[in-house]
This record gives sequence, structure tokens and C-alpha cells, in this order.
Amino acid sequence: MTELEKCMAGEYYDCHDRIFLEFKNTARALLKKYHALAYGQKEEKTEILRRLFGGIGTNVSVGLPFLCDYGRNIYLGSNVSVNMNCTFVDCNKITIGDNVLIASNVQLYTAAHPVELSERLTPDWEPGTEEYFCRTYALPITIGNGCWLGGGVIVLPGVAIGAGSVIGAGSVVTKDIPENSLAVGNPCRVIRPINKSLPGTP
Repeated sequence: MTELEKCMAGEYYDCHDRIFLEFKNTARALLKKYHALAYGQKEEKTEILRRLFGGIGTNVSVGLPFLCDYGRNIYLGSNVSVNMNCTFVDCNKITIGDNVLIASNVQLYTAAHPVELSERLTPDWEPGTEEYFCRTYALPITIGNGCWLGGGVIVLPGVAIGAGSVIGAGSVVTKDIPENSLAVGNPCRVIRPINKSLPGTP
């Protein structure tokens, strides 16, 4: 397997492999152009986002500043608003559905390292080598249609947030959240069901 294939499969991979450095360089160049645009240059912004992201729907806005790792692993639906100062670490796939609100300072992290030190350090690593000194893996994040993530929310690797759910400001989402749920806290927990008035909602 290539390092990219390992990464997308959720296995340990060399995050300093040439392919990832190329992804980062491309993303940095596009983000530099994006940040240089005026607020009202919406057509130009959309064109850059189409080049930066893996996929993008219609009526999408991404506030400034915005940071991402590769960009190519981010997929946005239609009617998506990403407010200012958000960070998407898209080493693996980040999929965001339609009609989604993402408030300021939200952080989506697909990359992680093992908790145990003996597993986290790369075996037989030596200074001066190109290989990274610690092991890295990445897991996808999915945010369903109609979700709203409040200010400062952090979503950890491998998490899926179900359609119609609201995540309260400042929450740290460590596990999957079912659809049509209000969830808050650190770690984030479901408080109550919502959207019962919608057709087809139990």
C-alpha cells in the first residue's frame, strides 16, 4: 500500500511522505489567494473553494480566516455556512451535508496519534531520518444534513454527527451523535431529542 492508501484506510502512515507535502503546498497556495480576496468577491472565492475542496455544492460560504491541511479531503453539500476562524484537519475525509451551520472557531480533527507512548513513538526512529518520530493515523468525520455546530466545537477523529443534530458551543465531540439530537459538553452527550415536528421524525 502507498502512504496515501494507508492514510485513507485509517492505518499508520508517514505524514511526511512527499505526496502529503505536495497536498499541503497546494492547499497553502490556494488559501493564500483566498485570504487575499475582499469580502464581496464571492464568485472568486467560490472558484478557489472548488479548486481547494474535494467537492462543494451551491450557496457555500467559508469565513476568514480558514485553515485546512490538504483541502482535497473536504466535501461540502449545498447551503453550508462555515464561520470565521475554523480549522479543518482533513488528513482523512471530512463530509458535511446540506443545510449545515458551522459557527466560529470550530475545529474538525481527522488526524490522531496512539495514546500509549510505546505505540506512539516510531520504532527504531533516529534523528536525521525523513520518517516522522511518532505514529500518525487519520479517521473520517461526517456531519449530516441540517446540523448546527456551535462556537468552539471540537470534533475528534472518526466521529459521525447524525442529520438534524445541534452541538452546543464549546463541546468536544468524542463519539458519534445520533440524528435529531441536542448534545453538549465535554465529552459531548445527548441532552434531548429535537425536530419532532418534522415529517418522518420519530
